[in-house]
Amino acid sequence: MSTPPPSPASSPSPASSPRLRDLAPGITGMALVGSSVTVSRSLVHAPLFGVQAVRYTAAALLLFGLARVARARITAPRGREWLWLAGVAATGLVLFNVAVVRGVAHAEPAVIAVAVASVPILLGLIGPLLEGRRPSRRVLLAAPVVVAGAVLVEGAGRTDAAGVGWAALALGCEAGFTLLAVPVLRRHGAWGVSLHAVWMGAVMLAVLTVCVEGPQGLVSVSPRQWAAAGYLAVMVTAVAFLLWYRTVAAVGSGRAGLLTGVAPLAAAGAGAVTGGGVPGPAVWLGLAVVVAGLAAGLLPERVASGSPAAPDPAAARKPRNAQESAAP
Repeated sequence: MSTPPPSPASSPSPASSPRLRDLAPGITGMALVGSSVTVSRSLVHAPLFGVQAVRYTAAALLLFGLARVARARITAPRGREWLWLAGVAATGLVLFNVAVVRGVAHAEPAVIAVAVASVPILLGLIGPLLEGRRPSRRVLLAAPVVVAGAVLVEGAGRTDAAGVGWAALALGCEAGFTLLAVPVLRRHGAWGVSLHAVWMGAVMLAVLTVCVEGPQGLVSVSPRQWAAAGYLAVMVTAVAFLLWYRTVAAVGSGRAGLLTGVAPLAAAGAGAVTGGGVPGPAVWLGLAVVVAGLAAGLLPERVASGSPAAPDPAAARKPRNAQESAAP
């Protein structure tokens, strides 16, 4: 799974204090995304396109069913929307998963997963330029910190030149997944963009299966590999999507973006638990630097600036007058 595009809903006020119960779903969702990098190791020797085609077909059916239960409105694409959504599917689903599956054959899971954690900084740099405005000064200052952490992870972790290249491709695809969704998010919303991207990705992967691998290759897939594909389809593509958007709706996309730092930590932990080896101290230091850089770059401006300190959460729960209690 790729990290979902930001919710078009407005973010809460920076002065509001997010609660743990609001953050917990997003933390869990990003942990699932991080674990997907480790799980993908089981698919290194499986037919890449065929297994992923089955995965996304199952995920599309599951998302469609969940959308019906949630009574989410799904509208058909029209005009150029087909191109934007196809771009989302090609980058965020097809190429991203090729990068992950091929990348973990050359690098520790944390090396690939650090790309997911770096995406908000990349979007913070490129997004404003596409909108005709300057990037945030704090984002510009935080970007070298994130890069330094990534260098520590990629330089000290088990990787080679191919692993670094696949990690860079994963980063670019993850950013493209969000940027290409911006023109269609307003009309289709999070549910529509995600569902259309997933079924389009399934179609693309099915075509690649027929043209490149041949469907007969699926016969050789082991039960363990099918179990890994099932986990990715249900827990990462569907469940993590719903958990992530619950947090985005509750605390806003800016604060939720900080939680992407959980992904490489989860990947490193999952790699250690599943026998991939415990990363060395330099890898953990690099991951910590990445998280620190993201926190510095993505905290709301009013919280981290020299403006008056944020109000105490306890005081925020107790309005001082009737007008405050009536405020939204």
